[in-house]
Amino acid sequence: QVQLVESGGGLVQAGDSLRLSCAASGRTFSDHILGWFRQAPGKEREFVAAISWSPGSTYYADSVKGRFTISRDIAKNTVYLQMNSLKPEDTAVYYCASDRGGSFRFNPRPTRYSEFRYWGQGTQVAVAS
Repeated sequence: QVQLVESGGGLVQAGDSLRLSCAASGRTFSDHILGWFRQAPGKEREFVAAISWSPGSTYYADSVKGRFTISRDIAKNTVYLQMNSLKPEDTAVYYCASDRGGSFRFNPRPTRYSEFRYWGQGTQVAVAS
């Protein structure tokens, strides 16, 4: 059973940095894409960033390009989201997600909620102005 467990959220000031972690377990993720989404109160869940487990290709939403960096540690089965220059509009619950793997992938760079099969419980990030 796939399990994704996020950690690292908290309350910070605008301009600060924060690193989120997502510990993945339950299967081999070698052909999976793992991503981060976020959902602010009253808004839809939106794509933030994603990384292919192998070879580690990354892509980002325009709103976070240049500020956020997604990475993974294969030995630890963990995906990270380094968030720099945080803004109040980054305030949201951040979710880690995984797609079902290459055999089920129609879009080589999935960004939609429906394209990801497995989800973590979320971690709250609040950025004060």
